[in-house]
Amino acid sequence: MKKLDNAKLLLVGITLFSMFFGAGNLIFPPYLGYLAGTKSIPAFIGFVITAVVFPVLGVTAVAKMGGLDQLCNKVHPGFALLFSFAVYLFIGPMLAIPRTASTSYAMFGFLTDRFTGSILGIDAQFLISIIYALLLFIGAGIVAKRPEKLKDRLGKRLTPILIILILVLFIAGLMHSELSVNEASQAYAENAFGTGFIEGYNTMDTLAAMVFGIVIAENIKDLGMDDNTSIAKETIRGGVIAGIVLAAMYGILTFLGMRSGDMISNAQNGTDILTALAGGFFGNFGSIILAGIYFIACFNVCVGLISSCAKYFAEKLHFLSFDAWRWIITAWSFGISIMGLNTILSISVPMLSVIYPVAMSVILLNLLPVKILEKPLVHKIVVVAALLYGISTIL
Repeated sequence: MKKLDNAKLLLVGITLFSMFFGAGNLIFPPYLGYLAGTKSIPAFIGFVITAVVFPVLGVTAVAKMGGLDQLCNKVHPGFALLFSFAVYLFIGPMLAIPRTASTSYAMFGFLTDRFTGSILGIDAQFLISIIYALLLFIGAGIVAKRPEKLKDRLGKRLTPILIILILVLFIAGLMHSELSVNEASQAYAENAFGTGFIEGYNTMDTLAAMVFGIVIAENIKDLGMDDNTSIAKETIRGGVIAGIVLAAMYGILTFLGMRSGDMISNAQNGTDILTALAGGFFGNFGSIILAGIYFIACFNVCVGLISSCAKYFAEKLHFLSFDAWRWIITAWSFGISIMGLNTILSISVPMLSVIYPVAMSVILLNLLPVKILEKPLVHKIVVVAALLYGISTIL
């Protein structure tokens, strides 16, 4: 089998990391550190299992089996197809892609808050948010045109800037020795590991891992790999690197949240914490740093998801080309983002709660080296149990 050299493999891993690391990945770790306080280490370990280990296992399982569809084939081919479409829809145009516009736009308040009143009878803030979303999605749609080049556009260019900006916050945090650590909140004081474990679900990266393999494979092919076995192997190795970088970034953000007690009280989310820290460290310039972090993270995820979803739909629904699906997904996501996400979240989030346990179960069924788990009947029983559990969580 062929292998990528270390530089190319690192590029693949960084590219995969860039597609994982969006707004949710920025928000949850600092809030975990803030609430867990003195219990941050066990909480972080639990978080890493569901936010890093399972996504890496997801990449491994999809690469090993040759595609998302194959993970559920032992349950039933029809179920495999339905489950695959559900994952692509809810991790893509039904939720995660539209959310990239609203979450990144919120960080530009230091520029947009000065616009008040109305323009041509339309609320100025609403109009500016529409223009922002339009420009973001047009840019993401254009960059998504060449999935095999994401390693060059995201991995080489944008993601190093993102990592440097996060490291700037981290170094500033280390230099502020007077920052204090909160006492753990009730949930973390009682069960830090378990609470962190559940919080890791919120990143949705286990589902994302199942859809990104199709694009990562294209990037590996563009690096000169031509046989499926080698591509699968390098995809898995790239997934491990992405996991290492994810864990490092989560560690930094958890550390910052853990030591933010003197900077902010009664924080409601990770955005509040990072905003307070950036402002405390750098004054008004901190808003620019944070806006850059959020924009790059959200843009990377937006591009990765548009490419992955369009590639999948073009392969399964041949009546439209990749380019047609690319712009349909982009336009749909733009429409959802300007209509407001509250309605779609009320539908999508419960659906994600249902399919997430199924995703975790099929990953383990296909990876654990236990003979009995190879039987189709076992797959059916475990997946049905996971599905029922998921349904019970929203009732």
